[in-house]
Amino acid sequence: MPINITMPALSPTMEEGNLSKWLVKEGDHVSPGDVIAEIETDKATMEVEAVDEGTVARIVVPAGTEGVKVNALIAILAGEGEDAGAAAKGDGAAKPAAEPAKAEPAKSEPAKAEAPAPAAKPAGNGAAGPVEAAKPAASSGDGNRVFASPLARRIAKDAGLDVSAIAGSGPHGRVVKADVEAAIAGGGARPAAEAKAPAAAPVPSPAPAAKPMSDEAVLKLFEPGSYELVPHDNMRKTIARRLVEAKSSVPHFYLTLDCEIDALLALRKQLNDAAPMVKTEKGDAPAYKLSVNDMIIKAMAMALMAVPDANASWTEGAMVKHKRADVGVAVSIPGGLITPIVRKADQKTLSVISNEMKDLAARAKTRKLKPEEYQGGTTAVSNLGMFGVKDFAAVINPPHATILAVGAGEERAVVRNGEIKVANMMSVTLSTDHRAVDGALGAELLGAFKRYIESPMGMLV
Repeated sequence: MPINITMPALSPTMEEGNLSKWLVKEGDHVSPGDVIAEIETDKATMEVEAVDEGTVARIVVPAGTEGVKVNALIAILAGEGEDAGAAAKGDGAAKPAAEPAKAEPAKSEPAKAEAPAPAAKPAGNGAAGPVEAAKPAASSGDGNRVFASPLARRIAKDAGLDVSAIAGSGPHGRVVKADVEAAIAGGGARPAAEAKAPAAAPVPSPAPAAKPMSDEAVLKLFEPGSYELVPHDNMRKTIARRLVEAKSSVPHFYLTLDCEIDALLALRKQLNDAAPMVKTEKGDAPAYKLSVNDMIIKAMAMALMAVPDANASWTEGAMVKHKRADVGVAVSIPGGLITPIVRKADQKTLSVISNEMKDLAARAKTRKLKPEEYQGGTTAVSNLGMFGVKDFAAVINPPHATILAVGAGEERAVVRNGEIKVANMMSVTLSTDHRAVDGALGAELLGAFKRYIESPMGMLV
């Protein structure tokens, strides 16, 4: 019997991915554990291994295809002793859950694009189940046929709205998801129960809620030929979605203070000068080279352990109190950013943190991080000081309750005992989820961080 290979879920949050490369071709024999393809998620490029033995009878989804849904059929294997040609015809094999399509520059309103049907759950042998048959179009009260997508009908039904009372913006007036959502937001559709009752006279519906500018409306603002369209990749889509979710669902507040870093800079130089030499492929080199950011990671981790109530995550049912400090560090990569995590940063030496961060950052830029290396964590650090940015406020990355935005260290005039002195100062801003960390608790956490930065020897004992 043919064996279906489906798009795997490479992380708990993965919904779709790009099939960037096939490492086998039709007719090749594969065994369990053989690497057969490379899948690009929103954060990394990962290898996919075969779990069954057989011959590649047909590659359903070609290399380079974007937006392949999890559990969608991507290839068919012929089992032992089975004719590959017969297996390739798909006799008895499940159909793809959704037909993946190449990403194209948007030419119409993004809100009107119909979402694809969810991928079918795998059957007992890992095969994708059959796609649910389309339901007949709905009918209006006067007997006229109303065209609406299954998703739009389901959303309207759940909201108690009559789909026939909603103006469709899809092809041939078809009601799509965006139309129903607009009607719900603007109250522009009749409840289903009300729609069934005979009305004495038609009541005009109020105008639907204002929608974001469509792609076409935006592009009309610019002179033709003065721009080019670059389609969003999965990473940029995910970043955009998570930022909107974070800012709309997490009540942010911000605390800013200045840290004097003269002692930290002096200690960093002393430790780097004392680094032992080790042999490498390129010759002798220091065993480590600490950066200011390495010391910030350590200070933030120790501050969380000093103020354990701030080392928390919010859930609706309970407060999650973390027993260790896992610090995520924002790393800029082509097309976006990723936050690899230094686990148990409070327990690690500065040299270990430094070398670990160099490795994580290097692999992040080639999208070779494993999901467990960038998912989770208890807080995060975002440092733009190397770009000369004085101060800024970062967006919290749920489930974190805090994120520290670090500005540039610079010489400033400070007043001490009535006299003006020059000191190296660094501004930091703590973004905090007010549900988990109140103002006083956030100030306590930031104060603990400042103490470790200004008295850095405390990080060594």
